[in-house]
Amino acid sequence: MKNNGQNKYIGITTTVPIEILLSAGYSPLDLNNIFVSDPKSDRLIRLAEKDGFPLNCCAWIKGIYGVCLDKGISEVICVTSGDCSNTQMLREVLNLKGIRTIPFDFPTEPDPAEVKASLAKLALRLGTTLEAADEWRKRLLPARELVHKLDYLCYADNKVSGFENHYWLVSSSDFNGDYVKYQAEIQKLLNTVQTRTPYPATELRLAYLGVPSVFGEELYPYLEQNGARVVFNEIQRQFSLPDGGADISQSYTAYTYPYPMEYRLRDIQTQLAERKIDGIIHYVQAFCHRAIGDIILRQKLPLPILTLEGNADFGLNQHQKTRLEAFLDMLKAKKQMNL
Repeated sequence: MKNNGQNKYIGITTTVPIEILLSAGYSPLDLNNIFVSDPKSDRLIRLAEKDGFPLNCCAWIKGIYGVCLDKGISEVICVTSGDCSNTQMLREVLNLKGIRTIPFDFPTEPDPAEVKASLAKLALRLGTTLEAADEWRKRLLPARELVHKLDYLCYADNKVSGFENHYWLVSSSDFNGDYVKYQAEIQKLLNTVQTRTPYPATELRLAYLGVPSVFGEELYPYLEQNGARVVFNEIQRQFSLPDGGADISQSYTAYTYPYPMEYRLRDIQTQLAERKIDGIIHYVQAFCHRAIGDIILRQKLPLPILTLEGNADFGLNQHQKTRLEAFLDMLKAKKQMNL
């Protein structure tokens, strides 16, 4: 990984205002992405369990811990409000291991003044300013604009696969540790995408809601093998800050993930209509409090929903495949009836 001239790497446990980290001289690394892309992710989980993490603890938390030990991460920004309820205790264990942790809290509501205060507190802690961070926001805009274009080509022109859409959106949390390289690589992909034959108009159009799954690398191609494609990756899209904003505070006020479900639902409902979605896959992580949100999604959204749970299974098992096939068959029958 190239360091972009920054002083040192710093781990992040979820999407945070990386503009502040960059302006403070850090190169942020999304520990989740490092964990799930490791060819032996289960090894990182075992590192955590060896040190006492319980079996009934989320694999992402254990994976983040394992990455910190395995990669020698010395500093981590821990989001203790607005993400995972287990991160507070993870932070304490990391401190015990001699890893410096810096807490960051999203406010409980997307109030612009409260968001600005939270960002300013982090900037002060890291020895920088929101003005300096906003200059980095402007510097990152071209990369974000390219990934938004890729997302558009996925659902509007049907030339991008569900996994490509997922990968480049989820990677925008840290731009794979090098925003210059990220921008060049996505531009190269866009040049290729333009010449592709579109996916067939007869395929099912799916929305993927919830946090990125542990078995994403297999899920998206499997759906496409069965005549369906994800054209809306909800949380991954939010990582790319799709609603922009005139300054850094506005950008993270419009970012829906850390806030109550009502704010996510507004974005979801708009995108379901715009992208002409046939059905929804809602991924829930085992032992995660966010799984309870499935109740709200089922009450508020008008489309069929399949809820898939995963933990440390990095590939689809036969039961999950059977459920996916049955769900797709139902959607195909429903679509045929409406023709």
